[in-house]
Amino acid sequence: MKMRQFTSVLILLMVAIPTISMAQTESAILGVWYNTEKTAQVEILKKGSEFVGKIVWLKDPNPDGKPATDKQNSDPKLKTRPLLGLPLLTGLKYSSGIWKGGEIYDPQSGKTYSCELKLKSPEILEVKGYLGFSFVGRTVEWTKVKK
Repeated sequence: MKMRQFTSVLILLMVAIPTISMAQTESAILGVWYNTEKTAQVEILKKGSEFVGKIVWLKDPNPDGKPATDKQNSDPKLKTRPLLGLPLLTGLKYSSGIWKGGEIYDPQSGKTYSCELKLKSPEILEVKGYLGFSFVGRTVEWTKVKK
């Protein structure tokens, strides 16, 4: 009887541990991250089954005494929207250690790119933006904001 109990516990652990670790891994990017230049902080959240990110802090939120705006956007209607609170990451889904299938908006160029995120360590997030193929693009590193 003891062998059966041991086997049952072992099977339960084999099923439960990957599920627990996957949930921890999937949520590992949640929180606030500095961009590469440390001029902005982006908060990454989970909305439904997707991961999104928005600007929550700017080093210089009021250049020229006015709130920073999305002045590089190609849509004239969006050029006056504030950068603070601006959605940067949309539509990312977790799969096998990579958050992909989404987009990243670059307010410096006003362009939107396909995007993949990958954790290099708990404090370093690799952010890749690309057009077309993921191996052709630009990769930067974001740093987790310490609380």
